[in-house]
Amino acid sequence: MIIECNKNSTLLEYMYEVIKDRSKNNIKSLLKNGVYVNDKLVTQYDYELKKGDKLRFIINKIGDISILYEDNEFIVIEKPHNMLTIATSKEKEKTVYHTLLTYLKRKNQKIFILHRLDKETSGIMIFCKNEKIRDLMQNNWKDVKRKYVAIVKGKINDSGVYKDYLDENKIHKVYISKEGKLAITKYKKIKESNRFSLVDIEIITGRKNQIRVQMAEHGNYILGDNKYSDDYKKYGRLYLHATEISFKHPIKNKIMKFVSPIPNNFDKIL
Repeated sequence: MIIECNKNSTLLEYMYEVIKDRSKNNIKSLLKNGVYVNDKLVTQYDYELKKGDKLRFIINKIGDISILYEDNEFIVIEKPHNMLTIATSKEKEKTVYHTLLTYLKRKNQKIFILHRLDKETSGIMIFCKNEKIRDLMQNNWKDVKRKYVAIVKGKINDSGVYKDYLDENKIHKVYISKEGKLAITKYKKIKESNRFSLVDIEIITGRKNQIRVQMAEHGNYILGDNKYSDDYKKYGRLYLHATEISFKHPIKNKIMKFVSPIPNNFDKIL
């Protein structure tokens, strides 16, 4: 959850004041996981807050997976890069799904996949706890807003929209064709260096490898892409991060918005 500070205070005292549904010991445990203050990770109880500071809490951590929100219908997490969403023939257990399945089994709860991120992509994901909610969300998936940040090679226009038809070949590589499924991607440049550009991206459709394919095909591949570029080994990871998801909660009937800050290594590259 994200809270905007309405006065000057120390971090722990302010958390005691605004978090009403947890004990003081439980609130202290949130600080062990870390609290983001204006996208900076803080763990000190006496950290000085100023009015207008934005706080984002990690409510739990399972290995490298951070849980941002959980209720009876959803669990919202941050996926690390280089971790599969679901199992493959080569990897069965080191996946987001298996990790959350094990976690929720202890609470006698189930988990259902709503969407996926590529293994190489980090950032926010939503999972559902029952089939009815999953089906409802998937049927209204066009209303879910998803934003990403990426570092791309070279300079790029200040903003633009890519509309392409995507197809997939026999070796599961996606490409732009005259047929296939329509993919729409909006982008806006945040800043640039001599060689790279940091780009804010919103996907209107949700096709496989959509962002990676369109950026590469239009002349600005994403750094570290091991599928659509040939110099990925130089950068250590794919520089694509799912930074924001917002949707209307079907039970609580309110807009839920989750934000993940840009990873520190993005700034280092720029």
